[in-house]
Amino acid sequence: MNTHTEDNINWRNLIAACAAVCVFAFSLGEMFPLLALTMRSWGVSETVNSLNAAMAPVGILIAGLIIPKLSHSFGAKPVAIVMALATATVFLLYPTFPSLLAWFPLRLAQGVFVATLFALSEAWVLANASGRARGRVVGIYATCISATFGVGPIIVAWTGIGSYLPFIIGAVVLCLATIPISRVSTDATGGNEDDPHVSIFAFFAKAPLLLVAIGVHAMFDGGMLALLAVYGAQMGMSERVAALTITALSLGNVFFQIPIGWIADHTSKRKTMIGCFLVAALCLALLPFAITTIFVWPLILVSGAAGFGIYTVGLSELGDRFRGPDLIAGTSAFSTMWGFGALLGSVICGAAMDLFGPHGFPAVLFAVFVVFIAAQAVRSYRQAGRVVA
Repeated sequence: MNTHTEDNINWRNLIAACAAVCVFAFSLGEMFPLLALTMRSWGVSETVNSLNAAMAPVGILIAGLIIPKLSHSFGAKPVAIVMALATATVFLLYPTFPSLLAWFPLRLAQGVFVATLFALSEAWVLANASGRARGRVVGIYATCISATFGVGPIIVAWTGIGSYLPFIIGAVVLCLATIPISRVSTDATGGNEDDPHVSIFAFFAKAPLLLVAIGVHAMFDGGMLALLAVYGAQMGMSERVAALTITALSLGNVFFQIPIGWIADHTSKRKTMIGCFLVAALCLALLPFAITTIFVWPLILVSGAAGFGIYTVGLSELGDRFRGPDLIAGTSAFSTMWGFGALLGSVICGAAMDLFGPHGFPAVLFAVFVVFIAAQAVRSYRQAGRVVA
């Protein structure tokens, strides 16, 4: 039976892939503020806190190198199921070994396992949502991730940070991810097992500008997820309220990713992406002035929408251009660039807070965005000049 519509959407695979990633997103949304606030309660400096958070992006970098090979050798679905169970185990090990010495390798392992599931699930989503509606489908996918990601910090606000309970909740939910993963068909990426393996190194030359944009987005994502709650706490929020800043960040994605996908489908994906960069930069510039006021909540919401919108549009463009093994290599390369960018973002944000005070956090991210936007403006100007000539 052909389950494709006129827009070539395979709903069975699409729903299963989205459900699997949503389960992971919930657990990750819980882990970011839980680990950051727990280490802060130990008296850990912001630099060390951000270095620990950076272990997950290092794991993502490692995962990007092995995901295409693992998928090609063992099949995407078995690999994803193993990674879901492995991540649940890591979550239970955090409270069992409550020390920085243990949490650094655990955070590294978490990054490897999580990146693998996300890369495979995103390849499933893109391969099963082709045609005119890809941007909107990717927007729905991003909305689902953000909605479930935003629930995670609410669990932290409810349970607090001093017990096994939040870790157990995260582990149990992760085990549930194996149910939707098992519903994904074996040919969900649109290729076949005889297709040649494509490494991420071979893929980098095929879409360099797109990957650079994802890397810059990841600096924003990594810095905000690792330190936004800490920034709020330093500016006078209670730990429970500070944890909810991550929820506000995610809610921006919930409300705006589908409209952003619609705009990308009906205009230009590249121009839509630049628009997201401009809005996110403006929000970062205003954050120090709003952090102690009620206006911080809508500002964080809009910054989350624009910041994640960069990834939504980039993922949609990736699906437009690639298929089969190239698509898995592409989502793996996205993971690698996200890992590199998030690693760099969390480290420089933590260092900026220690060197220049709390406001060093949004200031350094704003500077990164300005440099990227300026570089894109210069590139567009030179291209226009060559066309006129």
